[in-house]
Amino acid sequence: MGEFKYKRVLLKLSGEHLAGDQGYGIDPTVINGLAQQIKAIKDYADIELAITVGGGNIFRGMAASTEGMDRSQADYIGMLATVMNALALQEALERLEVFTRVQTAIAMQAVAEVYIRRRAIRHLEKGRVVIFAAGTGNPYFTTDTAAALRACEINADVLIKATKVDGVYDSDPKLNPDAKRFESISYLDVLTRGLSIMDSTAVSLCMDNSLPLIVLSLSPEDMMLRALKGEAIGTIVF
Repeated sequence: MGEFKYKRVLLKLSGEHLAGDQGYGIDPTVINGLAQQIKAIKDYADIELAITVGGGNIFRGMAASTEGMDRSQADYIGMLATVMNALALQEALERLEVFTRVQTAIAMQAVAEVYIRRRAIRHLEKGRVVIFAAGTGNPYFTTDTAAALRACEINADVLIKATKVDGVYDSDPKLNPDAKRFESISYLDVLTRGLSIMDSTAVSLCMDNSLPLIVLSLSPEDMMLRALKGEAIGTIVF
């Protein structure tokens, strides 16, 4: 473990990441590849890994609310979508003999444990991957905020956010070929510049609790492993 900078890690995955190129639902190739990456990390080192998943590949509560749906109801539907993603990821991991637990912020004992902080930490200490679903259990909070909250609660050493780009840029690199990538940036600069890596509630929560954030792409497959070793991968926000 000496070569690794971080011991306990929370990985934030977007629902869109699980959809792959198809744009909707769960792409088996993507989720199986992701499971392989996680297994490689668990096989390589004694890393305690928790994961928070979004649900945007199935349902986006905020988008539905702009079309007239009640915001609270829309957000609850979105939380259920995250549970579907969590169960799919659990199944892919356990086919590879990676022991997992899914914990949800909304009680649904037939399919997952209810989130209990001390139990989640105990699972991590026993080497299990813990997948957090259903956000915070409350409407009006994003899964980014849920990831920041859970990372703080389990005393994670770092929060890693996987995106489709390889870090934080001063503008959208898809629209601006001259966009500059930051190797590091402060949370205060993220807020003052209005950089949309996470919502402001999540950014403030990380900043107030001195939780470092690494924003990176999971392609190529060894990116997360290299980041855990302390290599300058993606962008670190502090």
